[in-house]
Amino acid sequence: MATVSLHALHGVPDIRPGDDLAAVVLQAANSSRIPLDDGDIVVLAQKIVSKSEDRYVDLESVAPAAEARRLAGICGKDPRIVDLILKESIEVLRCVPGVIIVRHKLGLVLANAGIDQSNLPDNLSNDRALLLPIDPDGSAFELQQTLEARTGRTLGVAIIDSLGRAWRNGTTGICIGASGFEALRDMRGSRDLYGRGLQATVIGVGDELAAAASLVMGQADEGTPIILVKGMSLTNSSARARDLVRPVHQDLFR
Repeated sequence: MATVSLHALHGVPDIRPGDDLAAVVLQAANSSRIPLDDGDIVVLAQKIVSKSEDRYVDLESVAPAAEARRLAGICGKDPRIVDLILKESIEVLRCVPGVIIVRHKLGLVLANAGIDQSNLPDNLSNDRALLLPIDPDGSAFELQQTLEARTGRTLGVAIIDSLGRAWRNGTTGICIGASGFEALRDMRGSRDLYGRGLQATVIGVGDELAAAASLVMGQADEGTPIILVKGMSLTNSSARARDLVRPVHQDLFR
């Protein structure tokens, strides 16, 4: 890998349910005068994928259960949001004032089940919430296939979100959906600079890519939720972002 460059695509409209994300990507690339080439990876913020898939919930329709009301009393959150968190999760790992840490149905360990209320249209009263995509890997695969069919290029697609990490302050981008590139690279058995065999090196390529793209993308009002990455190596089209999730039986910190 010689040089990797990341390019924010401009002119992305406000995404609505049912929007054709492939058409949005191609129009933004054209507006930005950045062509899609073989080997490029298109990185999308999770939020625009969720919006296109209509993962909105109107909180007026949520009747919080008793457990949601109990946990809401601990963390100080809207009981309706807590009810959604529980419905999106496998288990609650921690509940303290200000935050609930859960294991999401996708296997991700994160705060509030990834449910968000920022940068949503018609939400000044905080009566809407947006959930993660049901199957981010599937969404990435479908978009990759569509983009390749329309461009004739060999491409990768990543869907990313930002979350906090245990023992570290601040959020960083992680890959929650991947298709067309190697999200997890096993380097065990290869040699280091001095010829020593690597025994434990497995690289989270998807997360490293997501962190870089998130830095370029921004987290507030930048309006650039699509990043085009050039110079990466597409070596494993069957890899998924789910490969980055450590299995529960290997969790040493529970």
